[in-house]
Amino acid sequence: MRKDFTPEKELLFLALGGSGEIGMNVNLYGCDGKWLMVDLGMTFSGNEYPGVDLVFADMDFIEERTGDLLGIVLTHAHEDHIGAVPYFAEDLGVPIYATPFTADLVMRKLEEAGLADQIEVNVIEKDHGNFAIGPFDITYVPLAHSIAEGHALLLETSYGTIFHTGDWKLDDEPIIGEPTTEEELTELGDEGILALVCDSTNVFNPKASGSEGAVYRGLMDEVKRHHGKRVLVTTFASNVARLHTLGEVAKATGRQLCVAGRSLDRIIAVAQDNGYLDDFPEPVDFNTAMSLPRGEIMIIATGGQGEPRAALARIADENHPLELVSGDVVLFSSRQIPGNEISIGYVQNKLAARGIVMVTDRQEFIHVSGHPGRPELQALYDWLRPQILVPVHGEMRHMQEQARLGSSHGIPEAVVQKNGDIVRLAPGRPERLAQVEAGRLVLDGDLIVPADGEAVTMRRRLSRDGMMVVALDHKLKPTIETMGLPLDEDHDEFIAEAKADILTALSKLRGPARKSVPDIKEAARLAARRAAQRWSGKKPQVRVMLTGN
Repeated sequence: MRKDFTPEKELLFLALGGSGEIGMNVNLYGCDGKWLMVDLGMTFSGNEYPGVDLVFADMDFIEERTGDLLGIVLTHAHEDHIGAVPYFAEDLGVPIYATPFTADLVMRKLEEAGLADQIEVNVIEKDHGNFAIGPFDITYVPLAHSIAEGHALLLETSYGTIFHTGDWKLDDEPIIGEPTTEEELTELGDEGILALVCDSTNVFNPKASGSEGAVYRGLMDEVKRHHGKRVLVTTFASNVARLHTLGEVAKATGRQLCVAGRSLDRIIAVAQDNGYLDDFPEPVDFNTAMSLPRGEIMIIATGGQGEPRAALARIADENHPLELVSGDVVLFSSRQIPGNEISIGYVQNKLAARGIVMVTDRQEFIHVSGHPGRPELQALYDWLRPQILVPVHGEMRHMQEQARLGSSHGIPEAVVQKNGDIVRLAPGRPERLAQVEAGRLVLDGDLIVPADGEAVTMRRRLSRDGMMVVALDHKLKPTIETMGLPLDEDHDEFIAEAKADILTALSKLRGPARKSVPDIKEAARLAARRAAQRWSGKKPQVRVMLTGN
């Protein structure tokens, strides 16, 4: 078996992130001795990593091969596709390629990180921009998505052409941008597509995702319905088309616009710098918004996923300059991302307790997904007619289902891979060559460390079982402090018994062990932990210190 995995006379695919999960997209293509990276994303931490906000793909595989890495091509500007750039681009040391809107957001991230002068960012024409990197001839193919300048990539090589969708959907009324047409995609299929590497997120949705134009009409009707009420709309900050829609709705309904959230401010500025949102109303400040009659203001706010520091959560907690009262309305023009149910529910319950009316996409047509449902996937299969389908951007259940859908729709080969699988796409039939390390890293404070490292693992244990600190003086008399044990009422009695257990355990040491510091510590640790388990059912982390001289 090959050990260095340098691409030979072949075309390889390797996902380091985004296959087997939704988010953290990092894909590698190998050809004629070189690697090309497509996207460099991150994901947000959940309860699995206490004290951690950001999670990254482990880059060891490609960091060991940076001499063979040619560049990083970005499909679009969502965080799960560009969020890791400021953390890894300097170490990877290769140019970045992106269309103008995406490049602008990336440059601002690099400036914040003090890396703008260290990283080469190449801006590529946004409509069918074409460029070459080593053995790869690359064309940006515009597709609709829930952000400006969503693109697929056409990767042409001497072994065949790959159509890498990025995140996409079909939309007859996209509001922002002009996606590639059915005719153009069919022409690409006529020229021959070896492999379709395709977004799997919404494969279980039996219907098409719907259009932004339809959302415009839905939001217009909904805002009109709440005449005389203060209306707040929360949506994904990056959805420039939705922001354009909300600006138009505000104007049509005679409302001033107020924007709450730094990410919204940033996206609006970048969009306007790149030719979008030219007719967006000039937002009023918070004080002006609060002084206007209730029916003459619309607020756009971050926080639709229940983020505790975002504007909507602070408004719900009455800890923000913007205020809502009973009868006011919050429109959730966004979908509930799996994993955020508890945090979203917390915010919604806070609002409901104050008599604030809430409307979600389950009640009215005020949001559409940016990912393709089954009819859209099948349409793309018909237009491109690939020889191989490689599902990505999904959990294993999504990718397996897309493989079944593609196979039933006539695609000859479907390869279900996961992070770390090296797949040869050509020549010959596709095959999995090997599994390489594809772990996770986390941003813990200011440091990037392994997700399964001692710090995060210990924090998880502490959150589950608590901690005991045992201090032994020069006579080996114990003092005990506890944290996180459920023994408030019985604490003193427990401490007395734990001390007695420790003294008993130490008295049973014999020979050299009586003076051995490691033996003394271990005997005290085990006695303390057994006492805690006996009293509480918990197995706390126990630290023993010798304080005597």
